[in-house]
Amino acid sequence: MQTRIRGVLAPVVTPFKADLSPDPQRFVAHCRWLVSQNAGLAFFGTNSEANSLSLSERLALMDALLESGIPPARMMPGTGCCALPDSVELTRKAVAAGCSGVLMLPPFFYKNVSDDGLFRSYSEVIQRVADDRLRIYLYHIPPVAQVPITATLIERLLKAYPKTIAGIKDSSGDWNHTAMLLETFQSQDFDVFCGSEVFLLQTLRGGGAGSITATGNVNPAMIHDLFCHWQSADADALQARITGIRRAFETLPLISALKAAIAWKRNDAQWREVRPPLVSASAEKARALEESLAGLGFDMPGL
Repeated sequence: MQTRIRGVLAPVVTPFKADLSPDPQRFVAHCRWLVSQNAGLAFFGTNSEANSLSLSERLALMDALLESGIPPARMMPGTGCCALPDSVELTRKAVAAGCSGVLMLPPFFYKNVSDDGLFRSYSEVIQRVADDRLRIYLYHIPPVAQVPITATLIERLLKAYPKTIAGIKDSSGDWNHTAMLLETFQSQDFDVFCGSEVFLLQTLRGGGAGSITATGNVNPAMIHDLFCHWQSADADALQARITGIRRAFETLPLISALKAAIAWKRNDAQWREVRPPLVSASAEKARALEESLAGLGFDMPGL
């Protein structure tokens, strides 16, 4: 886990069978396609419905992916759970497999917890995993988790574990917050990923590492193109185009929209399934999304 991962990563959506159990075959096939489109795999993220999966289900899906032959260096699994032992077990497995890092939510059930409590949580994971190869990317998503990762906490973690705390995914949705992270930690070995490609060009211009973004599941090649050509004369036009596609997906609940698009392009209706309490997009709304995306020239080549 020595080479830092950069670029565009997808929080890989989790396909479900009719009985709502995870579908490893569809999962691996989607991951193969993502890698072919130059996307990294941040599976078990928010858009993976990870917190609707049991620990055993996550471990089984990780096994299926590791056995598929996809290089672990392309992987940054989400390993942050509410239960400390679950976070430790998932993280140990990722480290042993040679994944490039782990994306770690804070324990999020209890609200208004202190930085002392969050520091203790991350510290316990690090000490129990006890492996110099571990690289943790903090996952800041206060709109969902309601438990923020403050700059003060980041500074404290970096001081205590400078080789282990590798970066952050900022899903605050607030560009000013991402800009603050880039400026505050630019002199340290700390990579900042924006949580939406809407901010990718600004992030790269500020010295960031890339984007870990939901629509990396469906539009990875175009987003990767901007990552590669952010210094070109066409960069602003590229950003405008990927932002337009992102906004089309945001007209529906995002996970349902992503799965509807994959079902459409793969001609595989089972892909529309989400696990409760989420609800799949209706046929009418899915058709409206398809029409909107077609008008934007959206495609998923290579499926």
